[in-house]
Amino acid sequence: MSRSFKAFKKSNYQAIKYKNYFEIYDQLFNSYVNKKIVFVEIGVFQGGSLQMWRKFFGNKARIIGIDINPGAKIFKKDGFEIFIGNQSSPDFWDYFFKKIGKVDIILDDGGHTNKQQIITTINCIKYIKDNGKLVIEDVHTSYQKEFQNPQQYSFINYCKKIIDDINFRFPNLGNFNHSLSKHVYSIFFFESIVCFNINKKLCKKNSLIINNGNTSNLADLRYGDKKYVEKIIILKKIPFIGSFIKHLIKIKNYYSSNKTIKNYFK
Repeated sequence: MSRSFKAFKKSNYQAIKYKNYFEIYDQLFNSYVNKKIVFVEIGVFQGGSLQMWRKFFGNKARIIGIDINPGAKIFKKDGFEIFIGNQSSPDFWDYFFKKIGKVDIILDDGGHTNKQQIITTINCIKYIKDNGKLVIEDVHTSYQKEFQNPQQYSFINYCKKIIDDINFRFPNLGNFNHSLSKHVYSIFFFESIVCFNINKKLCKKNSLIINNGNTSNLADLRYGDKKYVEKIIILKKIPFIGSFIKHLIKIKNYYSSNKTIKNYFK
C-alpha cells in the first residue's frame, strides 16, 4: 500500500481521489516527506485531503488550503491555513503570494476548467522554489464536453505549447510572447495529471561542446552510402550548386520520412 493511500485512508474528513493517483503522488512527493516545506492545495472540498497531506508529509510541512467557498474556513480549527479566492483571478494570486511568499509545491484540485488551470499555471509557477513542483490534477477534463472540450484552448493543448516553449531554449529556434521557459525545467505527463518541475538555475541556453579527442574521420552517412556522400561533398563545394543540392536533399528526406511515419500520427 502506498504512503499516500495510507494517509488517504486515515483522514477523518471525506476526500475523493482517483485510484491511480496514489502511485503518482508517491513518485512525485516522497522526497519531500518530513521536510520543512510549504504545500498548497487548491480545492479544499470536505477537508479530507488537507488531513491526508498532513499525514503524508509530516508535521514539519506547512499545509495551506485555497477554496472559493468561504465555508472552507472551518478547517482553520484543525491547524490549516485557509485562503478564500478564485483561482482564475490574477488579483487573487497577487494577494496570496504577497501574504505567503514562495512555496515548494502547489497541487491544483480546483475547478478543472481550462481557464482555471491555465491562469493558475501562469500565475503560480514564478512563485515556486527551485526543485519545487506545480501539479495539476484531473486534466482529463481537457477531453470532456462538460468542460467545453476538446478544443484549441484546452489545458492539455496549453501544455503542448509549453513543451515547445521548453525546447525553444535551444539557440535560434524562436520565442513565445508568453513564456515559462525560464522557470519550467521539465514536465511529467501521467494519465489525468501534469507535473511542472521548477528549477530556474537549470533553465539555461544550450550550447555545443566538442572535446579534444582524436577524430576518426568517419563519413557522415545521413544522406546515403559513402560513394554517394563523397560525390555530394565535392559538388557542395561548387558555388550555388552546393546550396541547391542541400535543398534537394532536404526535400527528398522530408517526403521520404513523412511517408514512413505519418501513420503513427493517426
